Amino acid sequence: MIDRLIEKIEALQNPTVVGLDPRLNYVPRAIREKNYELYGKTPKAAAKAFLEFNKGIIDGIYDLVPAVKPQIAMYEQYGSEGIQAYIDTIGYAKEKGLLIIGDIKRSDIASTAEAYADGHIGRVKVEEESYSIYGEDTITLNPYLGYDSIEPYVGHCKTYDKGLFILVKTSNSNSGEIQDLDVGGEKLYERVGKLVHQWGQSLVGKRGYSSIGAVVGATHPHQAEGLRSIMPKTYFLVPGYGAQGAKAEDLKGYFNRDGLGAIINSSRGIIAAYQREAYQSKYKEEEFALAARAAVLDMKKDLQKIL
Repeated sequence: MIDRLIEKIEALQNPTVVGLDPRLNYVPRAIREKNYELYGKTPKAAAKAFLEFNKGIIDGIYDLVPAVKPQIAMYEQYGSEGIQAYIDTIGYAKEKGLLIIGDIKRSDIASTAEAYADGHIGRVKVEEESYSIYGEDTITLNPYLGYDSIEPYVGHCKTYDKGLFILVKTSNSNSGEIQDLDVGGEKLYERVGKLVHQWGQSLVGKRGYSSIGAVVGATHPHQAEGLRSIMPKTYFLVPGYGAQGAKAEDLKGYFNRDGLGAIINSSRGIIAAYQREAYQSKYKEEEFALAARAAVLDMKKDLQKIL
């Protein structure tokens, strides 16, 4: 999978992933009201509004970025209708040629992990038939339970040409409560980074990077530089750019000297760009997709300063 991602990043000259993390207050009023009229003020209406909104965003940015990253919780909270919107969003994005990073952050014992792996990056069996359910190209995982909770996904990566991004140093403000604990003379996140590097050795692609990547938050540039040396073959998925405060100049240490090694996520900074002061005067609410496109182009220009 990692070679496919690198190929798209290089073709577009853009290491940006757009987070499709919709909330109702991000969705233009006209889309919300239309779906309320059809379905009432119900979870189904919210899910349908999300899908319509996502399709508009995808139409606006699919030729500019290599991948999108839907956050499953934004959809799951609305029950089965929301989950269907997640699945349909993935299907539409794939039709447009985008790679999918499913932000699911699963973590469980091996037998349960196998079920998650089957559903998200493998196939589920019904008697003699098998089906792809969610269809992500890569997913995020929490490694807290150790390698036997990761191993089923690694096997599926090999079988189905898929990938993983494993939480190592996250962007939230309290991440240090656990991740910065001292463990035998090093920080816990450093130990996890070494493990992720080790786990990825069997999945190194032609370009020298592994399909097992790491989530390293943009709000921790100093720690990222250390992790970059610990994990030279590991691709970083980097949340926290823009809305969480990180700027392009903070991100140089996340990349290797070849200009590769990281893909930078922006979610509400792009999908809700029409609500931001920088774009409000240029784009009407119904032009949310054009505003998202402009935000992607601005982010690309910003990142190119450090590459």
